[in-house]
Amino acid sequence: MKTGTLYVSDMDGTLLSSDSRISAFTAASLQRLADSGILFTVATARTAATVEPLLNGITTAPYAVVMTGAALWHRPSGSYTDCRFLAPELQQLAIATCHNAGIYPFVYTLKKGNILDVYHAGATLNNSEEIFYKERCNLPLKRFHLSTPPPDSAATKTLLLFAMGPRKDIELAVNGLKRLTPCYVSCYPDIFDPETAFLEIFSPGVSKASAINMLKEKLGAEKLTVFGDNLNDLPMFDIADTAVAVANAHDAVCEAADIRIGPNTDDSVARYILTKEAMTD
Repeated sequence: MKTGTLYVSDMDGTLLSSDSRISAFTAASLQRLADSGILFTVATARTAATVEPLLNGITTAPYAVVMTGAALWHRPSGSYTDCRFLAPELQQLAIATCHNAGIYPFVYTLKKGNILDVYHAGATLNNSEEIFYKERCNLPLKRFHLSTPPPDSAATKTLLLFAMGPRKDIELAVNGLKRLTPCYVSCYPDIFDPETAFLEIFSPGVSKASAINMLKEKLGAEKLTVFGDNLNDLPMFDIADTAVAVANAHDAVCEAADIRIGPNTDDSVARYILTKEAMTD
């Protein structure tokens, strides 16, 4: 395996095509690159429950950055590592702040090794939450507990609070969280519906950037190239030797990028790496 450049790509809106899957061309290209020793992995807001099926059959670097950097997923052993848990007192304060804004977050807890227990205390799910839940409720690495608050125990290990809803409500929660807590808060628009926003709440210091720095050291990579499209990708742009935005990226991401390539619908990440590596051979 080469230790020159580590390539790290966001998934939704960047590596994935319009159907939220990895195309046959990109899958074959990534495998060809892996076979030649190229270091490639993903950094995503997703959990391993959806990352692993999407990467099935594709060889990557041993670790993927998941939950925006709250943990690494070690693919060979099928387990979470290097977890950054939210302190119980911060979790309670963050949940209360969200509730005051009318937001009920999904609470992601890790009990043993690789299974996430996800709690949602709201009486009902909004439309976005319902779609999200139905797409994930039968995945083997995740269990949902609806209309159920997380266990009130110091032993509960929470990695992430995740919410989705109308942008104005999410922004109200974000303002409160940034004013009242030291938590790392990530807020970004839905790539399919800009009037809907996503909210992620983590332990202080969590980000794609901090996790990628850890990963780069583990793998012994000398340089870093990253690919992204949305606001939660900006921290990893700051630490990259080369930051690459897809054509469909948020304006702020395009402005922060060193290079702009084609859209996610054109296999642009795979094509860029193939071209770059061909030039260095």
